This record gives sequence, C-alpha cells and structure tokens, in this order.
Amino acid sequence: MKKIILISGDPNSINSELIYKSLKKIDKKVKKKIYLITNFKLIKSQLRKLKFNLKFSIVNNIDEEIKNDSIKIINIQLRYKYPFNVSVKEASNFVLKSLNLAHDIASKRSDVGIINCPISKNLLKKKIGVTEFLSSKSNVQIDKEAMLIRNKQLAVCPITTHIDIKDVSKKITKEKIIKKVTTINSWYKKNLNKKPKFAILGLNPHNAELRVNSEERKIIAPAILRLKKLGFYVNGPMVADTIFINQYKKYDVIVGMFHDQVLTPFKTIYKFNAINITLGLKYLRVSPDHGVAKDLIKKNKANPTSLLNCIDFINRQ
Repeated sequence: MKKIILISGDPNSINSELIYKSLKKIDKKVKKKIYLITNFKLIKSQLRKLKFNLKFSIVNNIDEEIKNDSIKIINIQLRYKYPFNVSVKEASNFVLKSLNLAHDIASKRSDVGIINCPISKNLLKKKIGVTEFLSSKSNVQIDKEAMLIRNKQLAVCPITTHIDIKDVSKKITKEKIIKKVTTINSWYKKNLNKKPKFAILGLNPHNAELRVNSEERKIIAPAILRLKKLGFYVNGPMVADTIFINQYKKYDVIVGMFHDQVLTPFKTIYKFNAINITLGLKYLRVSPDHGVAKDLIKKNKANPTSLLNCIDFINRQ
C-alpha cells in the first residue's frame, strides 16, 4: 500500500512555493495521498502573492473523503494578522502544533509518512533540530536515532548534529558511533536489501596524526575496530579533507563527527539532489535537504527538487 503523506513546515519560509511547484509536477494518484498540515488562510495568501492558484479543501482527519481533486488541508489555527507571514512566537506555536499532530497520526498508523519542509531551528524548544525533536517524542533510545542525508549515489551521517563546534569533541563517544552505524546498517538491510560500505572520518585535521591522546586514537579507531568485529564493512578513520575528492565513490555512507564536516561537501557535490531521513523512528520521516531560504521568499526562485525527491521516496515505500 502506498503511504499517506503528511506535509508540514515553517510558515515563514519558501515552503508554500515548494509545495505548489511540487504538486504541479506529481501524479494525481500521489496527490490524493497528500495532506497538508497548515493554515488554510495563510497558504492561500502566500500563493496569491506569488500569483499561484491551487484548490484546497479542509478536512478533519486523514480518513475524511472529499469528492473533488483539491488539495486536502488539516487546518492549524492561527491568530492570523499578517498578509504573508506570522510573528516568531506564533510561528513557533504553529510548528510545534504541526509536528505534534503529524507525530500523533503517524505513531498510530503504519500507512503514514511525514515530510517536514524546512523549519528554522529557533522555532523549536531548546533550539534543537526536527531529528532530535521527533526522536525525543518517539522515546527513541539515546543515540540510536540517525540523521541520514541521502540520494541514490551516496549518504552521509553526522555523529553529532545541531550543536556548536566547541561541544563536538565532548559529545563523541565510542558507543555513540557504534549505535548510529548499527542503526544505518539495519535500515539499509531492511529497506534496500544491501550491506552498506561505511567510511568513518576522523575529527581533527590529518586525524591529529593519530596522536595517543587524540579522539581518533581514544574513541574513533576503537569504535571502528569493534564494528569490524561485529561484521560491518567499515574503513577509517579516514582523513576528512581529501575523502570527498574521489574516495567517497567507493562507499555507500560517509560518517562524520559533526554536521558541516559531511553536509557541506555533500551539498557542494549534489546540490538539492538529496533528502534528510530520520532513522530509528517507528514511522518514516523525511525532509528536504535545505533551509527555509528567507532571502527567496516571494521571489518565485525556490527549487522544489528536494521536496519532490521526498514525496517520491515515501511514495515508493
């Protein structure tokens, strides 16, 4: 059975434009499976500003049938005061309500997948990312969730996600590396029937020359050794400043120690051709691999490729 797709996101962003452009490109059968969790008046206003037009119908839940081919909206109440965007406080409430509703629906239904369009981190409590937010709500065991940025050619995963660089070395542990690689390996075997090839990067420039007191010697290399003994295909610690020249093509997954170590080169190579998958949840959650792009709001320049990839990915599950 093709999954029902719930789409939500930041109300102050390019999301309305992305949704419009994506819905114009997808098959009617897929479109019928899509429910937007948003505010009816807001999205209508945002599309009107862009001179776009879509037919919407408000529904109370994903079991409610409609007779026409309009796009279904589960309406999130909003103190609507602005013609195009909302206050930061109201946007935060909106995002939390949307994510909580999507989580509640998907937790009860095996035929539901979630796409959250880009969301500003400052709208979530404690400035965490959506990966951490949904993992916490799902009571996922600490460090068994994994943020996988993936396309058909390659995937990357940061061991630490949305934290400051000064805190990275304190958050890396042997156990964390092993748990996240195990989660990714299980997902590849279950969903792609494949034993993935991993490259695990060091933390420091030139792997700190593998000095005795370095993270490479104390944490990363022991984790790799343990993973090899468990039967995983793992190489490393690899040097981060050269692997994305050509070596990355030998692997399915590049595991880095912090967010920008792997996401910056990945996005440089593949641009918008990737999606963000949260592994370890009870349901399928994906997101476009880019931000809210506030500089592009109202300019009709947003690229829907990543959102289209998200829709296609869930539809094929």
